[in-house]
Amino acid sequence: MPPLIFRKGLDLKEAVAGQLAADYHSAIVDRVKAEDFTFRSGRLTIHLAREFGFCYGVDRAVDYAYQARQRFQQRQVFLTGEIIHNPHVNDKLRAAGIRFLSDPGESVDRLGSDDVVILPAFGVSVQDMQRFDAIGCTLVDTTCGSVLNVWKNVRRYAEDGFTSIIHGKVHHEETQATASQTLKYPGGSYLVVLDKAEAAAVCDYIRHGGRREAFLERFGAASSPGFDPDVHLERIGLANQTTMLMSESLEIGEMFRLAMVDRWGEDALADHFRAFDTICSATQERQDAVVAMLKEQCLDLMVVVGGYNSSNTCNLANICAERVPTYHVAEPDCLVSERAIRHRPVTPPGSPRKAVAEITTAGWLPIDGPVTVGLTAGASTPNNIIGEVIERLERMTRK
Repeated sequence: MPPLIFRKGLDLKEAVAGQLAADYHSAIVDRVKAEDFTFRSGRLTIHLAREFGFCYGVDRAVDYAYQARQRFQQRQVFLTGEIIHNPHVNDKLRAAGIRFLSDPGESVDRLGSDDVVILPAFGVSVQDMQRFDAIGCTLVDTTCGSVLNVWKNVRRYAEDGFTSIIHGKVHHEETQATASQTLKYPGGSYLVVLDKAEAAAVCDYIRHGGRREAFLERFGAASSPGFDPDVHLERIGLANQTTMLMSESLEIGEMFRLAMVDRWGEDALADHFRAFDTICSATQERQDAVVAMLKEQCLDLMVVVGGYNSSNTCNLANICAERVPTYHVAEPDCLVSERAIRHRPVTPPGSPRKAVAEITTAGWLPIDGPVTVGLTAGASTPNNIIGEVIERLERMTRK
């Protein structure tokens, strides 16, 4: 028997609505939104971006997880890993008794047919789905619709003999899941590029060729098994991790288009190059909102709230840091005092592929006179966390 899969909730939305509100709602955020996204108290003014925090896909994923815990109270419920990249939300789910297969001591090998497995908003790889199918456990699929749209496009590429060039982070769960979709088809192939520097190297190979061994040494871990740049770069289709910086994804797409024109000519382009805009609308809206706020408001500093491993949050911080001092914080406790803040340093696209350690910065908040702070949050940050940041800023500037 095929496993039971829930993809449209578990008919318990109303039953868990109260708990979701208790865990993630913020009255102060509602008030700020009602007052033209502006908070004023004493010498402090906060401008909140007009699009921020939980997107539809994240809200849906968390809702389904709560419904699953409610529906299957007598069964073991697991998540394949973080449901979204927010430590506060993931800790809430652990506290509710949902176990994470990525945590120490947990293993897919211990799953049985009576167990329930929640698939995260990023989706899971084809190989993981095959394992769950073989076990026969019940699945609750929260994969975001924007991610499914990307999968649809890379599958089309693979069916038609095109290599998927994926702008993304090779170790990110979503990118791994997307890449795996190409391998469902005979000859399917992919190549992941992190940024414009890596895209430029690939484009140079498309135009001029090069040493195959050197190419594979650089991109071997980011390409499909058996990848051959002399073969698999002849026909390419563009896709991306949905949470990447939109402007960079568009630039990378144009870089590849021009390289293919130079290699094959404009008349033959359609036979060798395809591209679709697969940045999710929520990611774009949050990026557009901070750009608009930075243009409209005169800010002393910017606070960006979200998990340090949240790609869309890091990209919001990158946008802001180009215009104003910016502090990417994971949680309200990072605002230690008016004199010290713990934060993740903003690293521009193209930085080395490694985790960036949290640092503490002194003198981050003006201690006298009026202060204007811009505030936004990644798509995996709930309103209660944003509200606590507002409250901390208000206390720190109160005199």
